[in-house]
Amino acid sequence: MEVVKEIIAFLRDFNLISIVLRLVLAMLLGGTIGLERGKQGRAAGMRTHIFVCLGATLATMIGFYSVEILDSIGDPLRVAAQVISGIGFLGVGTILLKGRFQITGLTTAAGLWCAAAIGIALGAGFYEGAIITFVCSVLTVTIVSRVEHVFNKKYSRFGIYIEICSDKYVREAIDLLESNYKVSDIQVTSPRSGTTGNVGIEANVHNRDFSTSPNQVSKELEAEEYVIFALESI
Repeated sequence: MEVVKEIIAFLRDFNLISIVLRLVLAMLLGGTIGLERGKQGRAAGMRTHIFVCLGATLATMIGFYSVEILDSIGDPLRVAAQVISGIGFLGVGTILLKGRFQITGLTTAAGLWCAAAIGIALGAGFYEGAIITFVCSVLTVTIVSRVEHVFNKKYSRFGIYIEICSDKYVREAIDLLESNYKVSDIQVTSPRSGTTGNVGIEANVHNRDFSTSPNQVSKELEAEEYVIFALESI
């Protein structure tokens, strides 16, 4: 038991072996989190997460190096604090608004932020917190995401836009949307095509009682003779 305590104390100390261990763990833990994002086709994949986690680890160690080795006066975690706020520019770059109810990149942005926090923990020698957070992160992007998908699939919603050939079909189109697709927030708008005489209708489709995709809904609506085209609203 005493030997284990001595090893842990040695690894928490600021020495060459502990520095190498922290950086290698940053590569392994950050890379594993990014691996799942890469499989999903996200821009911020394995390499990005490794760089974030490595950079956060090194930034944290720089603070401790300046205080413990260079005898500087100040807070050793000041540099690490700037990492947490500065990582935001990477997160913003991964978030895209694709539609009324389609925002992609939030999980990737949160994963980058979490990878930075894991790196800070490793840089400070808080191995337990870093590894436990890593395990929770991997579970979140694998198992928890599947559970979330099951629930969100049942209650998903999306926007739909249809363009009809004349204003005399507005009532008929609205009745169709309300009866077949349980829509809300219906708005009659000017036509996106710019064609004189056409009328646009936008609505929110609540996908609670059926599992059709936006493309399927569009095809079904386009089968109506008065519908010029239909598409997912963005």
